[in-house]
Formats: sequence, structure tokens, C-alpha cells
Amino acid sequence: MRLPIYLFGHPVLRAENKDVDTSMEGLSELIDNMFQTMYASEGVGLAAPQIGKNLRLVVIDADPVGDKFPECAGRRLTLINPEVEVLDGDPVSRSEGCLSVPGLSEDVKRVEHIRLTWTDENLQRRSEEMTGFLARIVQHECDHLSGVIYVDKIAPIRRQLIRNKLRAIAAGHSIPDYPYRIDPAARRR
Repeated sequence: MRLPIYLFGHPVLRAENKDVDTSMEGLSELIDNMFQTMYASEGVGLAAPQIGKNLRLVVIDADPVGDKFPECAGRRLTLINPEVEVLDGDPVSRSEGCLSVPGLSEDVKRVEHIRLTWTDENLQRRSEEMTGFLARIVQHECDHLSGVIYVDKIAPIRRQLIRNKLRAIAAGHSIPDYPYRIDPAARRR
């Protein structure tokens, strides 16, 4: 089932997220729905808060960018209660976009060498070092689990320059071509 994506400005994107109880009813269906939503919206990652669920859950399919970033080829991940540890390296600036911030992309500095520990869709605990763009995708999606959106990490001058565009998204004036939800209070602002 394709679910609506909550857009920038909706409070669910900033709320506290709870660890997933791996015995929760409907978990596998939720994961399937998240993948369907991500694919239909042409994303490479989706965090549960983006579909209105304040759970520590992420789905990623980085394969579509595998031609440009070989570390992403064939990488399809379900991250339940993920933990990211930055390992080393200088931050690298690359353009990022987000399904919750449609129509915008901005340069974000991130390190590109991490260790990810998570529970997978088979409820197996895993740990792996990741590099390059795959590490960036993981960090971007896991930021959502802490109420952080990539525009929080851009240079202050850039954020000031896109302020009106962010307000338009929050108010529902920047319409994506996929189902979405905005904060109802934003329409009255």
C-alpha cells in the first residue's frame, strides 16, 4: 500500500521516535508498505517518521544510483533500530534531496565512512562498515530518526535563501507528484 509522505513543517518529522518492538503486529506489512511508498515516490530511502510513524525504522534501496556510486549497487536494506557510528574521514559536501522536502536539493557535509549496526527484516542483528554515497544515504535516513532533516545541516546563508521555499512546502503550496500530508495548522499561517 502506498502511503502519504509527510512534508517539511509537519510536527511528526520532529517528534521523538521509539525503538521498534520486533514482535509488533504488522511490522512486515509496514516494511513492505514503506518500500512501495519509496519506489512510487522515486526515492532511495524512507524513514518511518516520513510516513507519520514515530518509529526507528528505515528502508533503503540504493541500487538506482549504483551506476554512479558502485558501493550502492544491489544494496537494499531494512534498518530496524539502527545505530550509526562515524569512523573517520573529513566531511565531504554533496547534494542531497528528500521526499519530505520536494523540489529542493542542497549541499550537505557528511563523513563517508561509518559503522552501521541494525536489526534486519529477518530480525537478525547486523553490523557493517559502509563508505561513500551509501554511508551518506544511511546517515540522511537515520537523521530522520532523531528529528533532523537535511536542511538543518546546510550553511546558514543557504537556509536563509531557501526559507520561502521551505515555508511554501510546509503550507502545501509546493505540491509533489506523490500522496503527501502537511501540518493542518500550516495552512492558517
